[in-house]
Amino acid sequence: MNLIDTHVHLDLDAFDPDRPAVLDRARAAGVQELVLPGVTRARWPDLDALYRQHAGLHVAYGLHPIFLQDHADADLDALEAWLDTHPETIAVGEIGLDGYQEGLDWDRQWRFYTRQLAIARERDLPVIIHSRRALDAVLKGLRQQPGLTGILHAFIGSPQQARQAADLGFCLGIGGPVTFERAKKLHRVVRDAALEALVVETDAPDQPLAGHQGERNEPAMTAEVNRRLAALRDMDPEEMAIITSQNARRVLRLPTGPDA
Repeated sequence: MNLIDTHVHLDLDAFDPDRPAVLDRARAAGVQELVLPGVTRARWPDLDALYRQHAGLHVAYGLHPIFLQDHADADLDALEAWLDTHPETIAVGEIGLDGYQEGLDWDRQWRFYTRQLAIARERDLPVIIHSRRALDAVLKGLRQQPGLTGILHAFIGSPQQARQAADLGFCLGIGGPVTFERAKKLHRVVRDAALEALVVETDAPDQPLAGHQGERNEPAMTAEVNRRLAALRDMDPEEMAIITSQNARRVLRLPTGPDA
């Protein structure tokens, strides 16, 4: 298989003890390429260093809403400058809106979100979007910036919202939550969605799969997510891997191979 984990935070401290081994396990499981989104300005250099050290990695840079208290307004200008000097960037992300975590100023979140959408549109870059209890607002922002493409990471919306996202040119990032039997709504989304709207992810080290609660998640688990999607669609896992990898390449405009 040549699976693509479209969302993994390999730069986080949780991977410091054994990052090369994590990558080896991922490749052994058929996960040949990983997309690494940035969350704060302070971490962008770490992502850049990882990209240059290991094959098969793709990097995105953004200002995550969860870390709103860590962002200065000047970081938006800094993001533009960073993108203009890092042409290997494949997307702006992780950006978005969060209506779940308390203490996050909604108006400031919205300003950071819409400004980053505009930055991506100006540079013809896809976006990788975080949305938690904020999907309607996220979709509203996308409608205001027509022509963008990308991934709605950790999608847990309704089938109707999934169709709206696909109509806007976005793929649905499906990860660990789909492996839980209780995730009936997400299972329905996966069954009903157009195949060309599905991509796989882990969000490692977060969102461990069923049976692995409390453990550090790893990109190797993309293979298990892929198997669950295949089972829900009554498909062969190899066929599902081909489709989701093609989708990731299309929506993120990835190069044609892991060493490209």
